[in-house]
Amino acid sequence: MDDLPVDKVLVRRLCDRDESAFALVLDRWSGGMLRLARSYVSTEASAAEVVQETWLAVIEGIDRFEGRSSLRTWVYRILTNTAQRRGSREHQMVPSDELGQPTVDPQRFQSEGQPFPGHWWEPPPVWPEPEGGVLTDEVRGLLVAALEELPERQRVVIALRDAEGWPADEVCELLDITAANQRVLLHRARAFVRAKLETYYTQEETS
Repeated sequence: MDDLPVDKVLVRRLCDRDESAFALVLDRWSGGMLRLARSYVSTEASAAEVVQETWLAVIEGIDRFEGRSSLRTWVYRILTNTAQRRGSREHQMVPSDELGQPTVDPQRFQSEGQPFPGHWWEPPPVWPEPEGGVLTDEVRGLLVAALEELPERQRVVIALRDAEGWPADEVCELLDITAANQRVLLHRARAFVRAKLETYYTQEETS
């Protein structure tokens, strides 16, 4: 895969309507944009339309790009705004108590005065190493279902951090959230997905 030019060069080429430059960013970012858009809307087809609308907006608005963020963040901000509007139309948003949900039950850990404070009373089952092979269709489906159950903001943060590999500061800038809020949202999301996987692997181990 070709490396992208630095933003200054890339923006100039995009402003010059350089088709090869558009092809580069389309190839590089569309996959991640589609996955992120899916975090907001109800179907793959709807997510694809969000991505298409975003690229049209980028083409129309690239001359107004001021460089106050990276080009990628600017493009993804258009995407998230577009996806949020479409998602709101598709389903009534249900307020969620994102920051008040439990993570791992504290009773699963030994407390002060116990032989090993902070350690598991009973360790969770051993999971397959990520490097150990391709996830089964069943596990992949479980992950997708777990992500769909997450509140929107948690789903978006975990998609950007763990699926797309974005650094925390860029996620904060894109979503206009604090570093602390980003950490909490990511922690909650990972904890929820982890609990789903743990339940699955526990059942597999005992079956």
